[in-house]
Amino acid sequence: MKIKLKIASKDDAKELLEIYAPYVKNTAITFEYDKPSVAEFEKRIKNTLKEYPYIAALKDKEIVGYAYLGRFKARRAYDWVAETSIYVKEDFRGRGIGKILYEAIEKIAKSQGIVTLYACVTNAEKPDEYQNNMSVGFHEYMGYKKVGTLKKCGYKFNRWYGMTIFFKNIARKKKDMKPFTPFSKLDVKDIIK
Repeated sequence: MKIKLKIASKDDAKELLEIYAPYVKNTAITFEYDKPSVAEFEKRIKNTLKEYPYIAALKDKEIVGYAYLGRFKARRAYDWVAETSIYVKEDFRGRGIGKILYEAIEKIAKSQGIVTLYACVTNAEKPDEYQNNMSVGFHEYMGYKKVGTLKKCGYKFNRWYGMTIFFKNIARKKKDMKPFTPFSKLDVKDIIK
């Protein structure tokens, strides 16, 4: 399957939201209860792009998945780490799109000076109709290591779910780190194709 990547823009908000909405409505993969508005999604994209990448995967001209990075914590000492997020259109899961998105996000993050990526992945003690724990397996497959699990920390669909925290070092940690480079200051044309 031929997949092309592009930097998402607020003009993609409606299409990206169509991918995200079933995760909100039908799964515990996100702990968000209500589908955001298109305007809210536009704002999220715009705010993310100031500092971090927000990329979309296209098959032909249809957006079939997206991934982005976000600030892990607000303090400056966390400038060299970021949190990952990824969503793939329901009928395109299991086709390697997530891998393509994550590989691109990791390259971009490395060029920003980020050394460690974190993923906060919801999980069920016993998989159910809302959480099948596929995201846990995906992150392990992508080389992320488990830090630990917060048990029963999120309540959705009248049941409790946990959160597994993963990390992946993508660059060497040094004593004299160069400053973090905001995404808006990068030239990523060789990464996003």
